[in-house]
Amino acid sequence: MHIALARARARRPGRRLAAAAAALVLGVLTACGYGSEARNDDRDRAVGGEPLSAETVDVGYFANITHATAVVGLQENGLIRQELAGTRASTQVFNAGPSAIEALNAGDLDVAFLGPSPTINGFAQSGGESLRIVAGAASGGASLVVNPDRVSGPEDLEGARIASPQLGNTQDVALLSHLADEGYQVDPQTGEGDVQVFRISNAEIPAAFSGGDIDGAWVPEPTAATLLSRGAETLLDEGELWQDGRYVVTHVIAAQDFLAQHPDVVEAIVRGVVRTNAWINDNPADAREIFNAELARLPGGGELPAEVLDPAFEHVEFLDDPLAETLRAGAENAVEVGLLDEPDLTGIYDLSILNRVLADQGLPEVTDAGLGAR
Repeated sequence: MHIALARARARRPGRRLAAAAAALVLGVLTACGYGSEARNDDRDRAVGGEPLSAETVDVGYFANITHATAVVGLQENGLIRQELAGTRASTQVFNAGPSAIEALNAGDLDVAFLGPSPTINGFAQSGGESLRIVAGAASGGASLVVNPDRVSGPEDLEGARIASPQLGNTQDVALLSHLADEGYQVDPQTGEGDVQVFRISNAEIPAAFSGGDIDGAWVPEPTAATLLSRGAETLLDEGELWQDGRYVVTHVIAAQDFLAQHPDVVEAIVRGVVRTNAWINDNPADAREIFNAELARLPGGGELPAEVLDPAFEHVEFLDDPLAETLRAGAENAVEVGLLDEPDLTGIYDLSILNRVLADQGLPEVTDAGLGAR
């Protein structure tokens, strides 16, 4: 269970930093909203064969190792594309989940690889009508990494400048929740408080860290490993906060309308996800090589050196189970830190396709923790 569900430490009185400090000017502090995504038109074509019930499916994901299932499976002739056969997968790369949710709500995405917090927000804000979680993809791969000259323990976070990828994204919620557990008060919207929280895109965080503009960041891989290669140290691996060290960092969602109209396309993607996860786990060295080659050609990407790629890949577990209990806990965390009103998450999952695919392969079914569609 996430420690935010059982707070045991008394919170210290908040000591607000001066407003001028919160106005620290960083050239890289640009919020990445909807419209900042980029398409991969050079490879967005069908593998071959007859199309399924849809000629095209629009799929979104990030250029992160926590999204390696998508990066590897949607490569040219990747296993997800193979399952789609004659249906063209048109892909878009996003910086963080809230932007992807905006695209889905606008009808520009049908399926997305996404973290739990923006998924929860998107589902809640639509009154439970926008999306369903249809499969898992990855667990782990997020850390709070810091400049050891500035922060050597939790007590040193007061006054520190810590980044997350985007307001309300999965790592942002985890950071705010952990700071509250440690007794620090931070305004969830402005990021001002005992600790200054800045929202900076994953691509810009390493430069902000190297330039001394931030003292650390709560980030997914490979950004965490990149910071470690630049002298940062891990203050906290998020897995330490969860039972068995497992927590959902990426799962697969589908727009409800698209799922209802084209269940065969969603099933093809889910089959491809299951096959890709198995292939990555069976062939980690080859998977790293393919991921790195794909990363080099993705918008905002770039090939990673071995000292970043290898530890980052080892930090992530690729699995089909969406770890529904940890999503429920993540929603409670978002409510507690003030980023979300109490949501009704009933119906956020539809794992019927996933469990059918798993059964076909002789694998055990997974649970929706009572949050499945009725």
